[in-house]
Amino acid sequence: MGVKVGVLALQGASRLHLETLASINVDAMPVKHPDDLAAVDRLIIPGGESTTISKLLEFNGLRMPIAQRIAGGMPVLGTCAGMILLATDVFDGRIDQRSFGAIDVSVRRNGWGRQLDSFEGDIEMPMIGDPFHAVFIRAPRIERIGVDVEVLATIDGEAIAVRQANAIATSFHPELTDDTRIHRWFVNEFEIDY
Repeated sequence: MGVKVGVLALQGASRLHLETLASINVDAMPVKHPDDLAAVDRLIIPGGESTTISKLLEFNGLRMPIAQRIAGGMPVLGTCAGMILLATDVFDGRIDQRSFGAIDVSVRRNGWGRQLDSFEGDIEMPMIGDPFHAVFIRAPRIERIGVDVEVLATIDGEAIAVRQANAIATSFHPELTDDTRIHRWFVNEFEIDY
């Protein structure tokens, strides 16, 4: 297909996403600077510490280039902290924390609880087929969903994966399992026409 996927590699679980992409023979690279971003067709924003990632986006000169690429249609997948960074509103974040506002949702940091409250569960995601075993670690919780947002998966009736146009976000960490279907779907879902 010729798609090159970037994984934001400022802090967090970038290595695991890169390993997952390599395991399915997808051309992928870490993104640490604007020049790296210019070389990719899609971007994954991994889990990690969202306030730290937010600060490092500014420090590395990536906030505006990423915002422009997302607004221009570049497909983006945010997992856990990545969901926070793609949300419109963030509760329990730092006052100086900034998000891209690519998905019209309000999320609460650590909404499912602290580290000790981390959990796993099987979820249904119709676009990938059979149940997916999701891992939640200090996961954000979606508290409001805008009218243009599509819910892709739920657990106990609560949205945990959402999509708006070219932006997709999950509360969980798909890179922490051996199941590569979410990564495959993200790579194959979009035409390169932006």
